[in-house]
Amino acid sequence: MTQTTKVVNTPSFPSLEFEKRLWKKGLSWIGGIDEAGRGALAGPVSAAVVVLPPQPSLSQTLRGVHDSKQMTPLQREYWAPRIQEIALAWGVGFASAEEIDTVGIVPATRLAAMRALESLSLSPGHLLLDYWRLPECPLPQTALVKGDRRSLSIAAASVLAKTSRDALMRELDAQYPGYTFARHKGYGTPQHRQALRRLGLCPIHRKSFAIKSC
Repeated sequence: MTQTTKVVNTPSFPSLEFEKRLWKKGLSWIGGIDEAGRGALAGPVSAAVVVLPPQPSLSQTLRGVHDSKQMTPLQREYWAPRIQEIALAWGVGFASAEEIDTVGIVPATRLAAMRALESLSLSPGHLLLDYWRLPECPLPQTALVKGDRRSLSIAAASVLAKTSRDALMRELDAQYPGYTFARHKGYGTPQHRQALRRLGLCPIHRKSFAIKSC
């Protein structure tokens, strides 16, 4: 069963409100899922799943964790290993630029999420997602509007998805010099678009995205 919730006001900090409701129903393993890199011109899309322990005090322990887009790189790098240490389980999956070109960005994002789920050491009883769904997954799911700003599990997943992808893009920068992937992480910055015009596409560019930017 999949549910979608709508919201008018976004809280200042993500909470465990939705997790607590599910914990009270006896579901101890709740997986928060989020993605990173959907709008980039190069590199994979990533998705992460985080299963936090059923401890309401985590709202304070992980007080600095937000939607990763609202955090600085230093803040994300600080919190990522702490999330990994606290979580009952976590996993990150990727879908390549070639897969994105073949099936499209939305199916590729779902593919990355399924890979993240398959890497877990346990199976969640329910999934919380940032307003998207996994039709391929039989687990019960709740899609939350602005979920990465409302659910701490989703926010934690957004941090791991972002930091894992950023680390990979830094590695790819060394393989494909001249594009400065370490700086812009494959997004369509003026510097990246200038490099595309000068050097053309490299193997990790999403042809369905980047050709329009050359």
